[in-house]
Amino acid sequence: MKGTAILFQGEHGVKILENIDKAVYEEIRKQCGCVKCTCSLKQEMKNYNYVTRVLWQEDQVDWDYGY
Repeated sequence: MKGTAILFQGEHGVKILENIDKAVYEEIRKQCGCVKCTCSLKQEMKNYNYVTRVLWQEDQVDWDYGY
């Protein structure tokens, strides 16, 4: 299942990861609150540093709708 993950990074803002597997979202969710949040994305290890919260939206987000 593919979808969009929205990562909240405290005072540093928000990062959007589109078209990712739900397993990647689960991997990030388990690390929320950790100083170093890492995951494998497109066969490459990514470091998103401190993630306070992550949300999941199945499929694509319709950005024109006004989210």
